[in-house]
Amino acid sequence: MIKLLIVDDSALMRRQLLTLFEAEGDFEIRQARNGKEAVDENREFRPDVITLDINMPEMDGITALSLIMADRPVPVVMVSSLTEKGALATFEALNLGAVDYIAKPGGTISLSIGEIKNKLVGKVRTAARAKIKGKGSSVRGLAQRLREEREKPAPRPIAMRRGVVGEGLVIIGVSTGGPRTLEDILPLLPVDFPWPVLVAQHMPASFTRPFADRLNDMCALQVVEAAHPMPIEPGTIYIGKGGADMVLAQRSGKLTVIAKPESRDFLWHPSVELMGRSALEHCDPSRVVAVMLTGMGYDGADAFTEIKKRGGRTIAESEESAVVFGMPAELIERGGASMVLPSEKIAAQLNIWAGR
Repeated sequence: MIKLLIVDDSALMRRQLLTLFEAEGDFEIRQARNGKEAVDENREFRPDVITLDINMPEMDGITALSLIMADRPVPVVMVSSLTEKGALATFEALNLGAVDYIAKPGGTISLSIGEIKNKLVGKVRTAARAKIKGKGSSVRGLAQRLREEREKPAPRPIAMRRGVVGEGLVIIGVSTGGPRTLEDILPLLPVDFPWPVLVAQHMPASFTRPFADRLNDMCALQVVEAAHPMPIEPGTIYIGKGGADMVLAQRSGKLTVIAKPESRDFLWHPSVELMGRSALEHCDPSRVVAVMLTGMGYDGADAFTEIKKRGGRTIAESEESAVVFGMPAELIERGGASMVLPSEKIAAQLNIWAGR
């Protein structure tokens, strides 16, 4: 049995969630009406996993999460609204140690929770087995120093044509646990990092722009949401727009990142697999570096394995640091990992390969 604590100030939402998880047959469930009750129940009930609402009276979810992580750390799935404000609060929760989040399909009090039943149950089951990273990373001091270098002259643009010596492209695939992990890696790339970086992070449409803005404040490199066609430039990080798939294409003789409608042939979006295939199609594979980070499932494992077979370099995040060792494990099992590294060593390896 999985011990689950449901925390929400809405009696209707608690009842909907209770019914949903009781139907699974292997959950032992308790409920809490606010953050204060959640902290108390975490001590008494000792759940394996918690679903935690953000906006609650008496004690909000962010405050409760910080106390839970200080008192008795436990995997937490945040239940958030599909708004920019909800996204910002969710990223703060992930920084405090929450494992994952689910966006309510109908706002603060959702009458359509059944629309996300399978996704919610899957996230809760995965979270119950996930590693807890704990609060905040230590890279932000260094990131501040790196950001100060932004005023220096920009590096010379590097063409992304096949066969050009010194060119490169980094593509990163990531899912559950990704925002925190990316915040530990991307700020460590210096302002003169010479290659474009493409990131396919499984995330809702309303979350990717706030996430890109958040990373842009942390990183020495410019970080943008790839919401429309953009010729890719060295030293820029492109976050795939949620609700779409991010691929590379040739436009007017320039390698361009574009957002295309989600393909029904793929389960996860933005699709890591499609991003990897487009890199194989439009770039010299030997110049591609593919990084597979934490996440459940197998998205991107086939494309990244093919990149390695065709002369590219790949990194799989190691089990010791991955919040969920699913996507990296699939890459390793296929023989597609050139290196297996904990998250804290990945930026250093990218800098070595890029000559920085």
